[in-house]
Amino acid sequence: MTATMKATNHMSVDQPSAHLRVVSEQSQNTTSGINLSGVSKTYGTGDGKVQSLRPLDFHINDGEFFVVVGPSGCGKSTLLKMISGLLPPTTGEIHVDGNKVTEPHGDVGIVFQNALLLPWRNILNNVLMPIDMKNLSRETYTPRARELLKMVGLEGFEKKLPWQLSGGMQQRASICRALVHDPKIMMMDEPFGALDAMTREKMNVELSRIQRRTGKTILLITHSIPEAVFLADKVLVMTERPGGIAAIYDVPLGRERTLDVMSNPVFTDLVARIRKHFMTNSTLD
Repeated sequence: MTATMKATNHMSVDQPSAHLRVVSEQSQNTTSGINLSGVSKTYGTGDGKVQSLRPLDFHINDGEFFVVVGPSGCGKSTLLKMISGLLPPTTGEIHVDGNKVTEPHGDVGIVFQNALLLPWRNILNNVLMPIDMKNLSRETYTPRARELLKMVGLEGFEKKLPWQLSGGMQQRASICRALVHDPKIMMMDEPFGALDAMTREKMNVELSRIQRRTGKTILLITHSIPEAVFLADKVLVMTERPGGIAAIYDVPLGRERTLDVMSNPVFTDLVARIRKHFMTNSTLD
């Protein structure tokens, strides 16, 4: 297999059935959305060079919920940083809506594993932090911030400090902060990894609802295969480091999903197929 793997060549461990097809190139429009061509990353260290990512080629359509799943250390976070413009690729090019990414771009909101709310700011002011940093009008964006807090069930908590909210509530506030300047794209790096299992499931349902309502393009990084399948329109499965593409799967479950979908045979079949990529080396959490 060549170092650069095209999306059209990705194959699952088993030949997928008709409802679990590997993604074809026919549905892609590379003049819009996010497009990666030959993108790799190598870091220089005191002991020499370390390759984090092999050359990658894939496309994320506008309004798509695209989830990347893979073992620890395979370069998932590096991939997110490069697409965000926070880190330059060693080789290849990244384009967003046809424009080459060479620096951080303002049309992206980022959510990290920890909410990272400023403890001295109340929740409303935390949500408005990107507005302050961009020197935008608070008068214009405060109604939007309040509407977002209402959308995620935090109406009435605007004046609370972060320590007065649960972990799940803090992460909801961080999602509002990422959305407040109305970015086209949301990048999410293990956003629910620090939450307990029950809260994590609730946040998955909430995030799915937010995506349907806002129509944002979302790129989410996770270790959890069930979480990936529950949320995604497409799941990119990564190999061990240096990270490459093992497969990209369509998730044909419709966008309006409840936790009941986890008992759907299509869901369980796809989770099992993805898990087979990692069973031999037990490399996934």
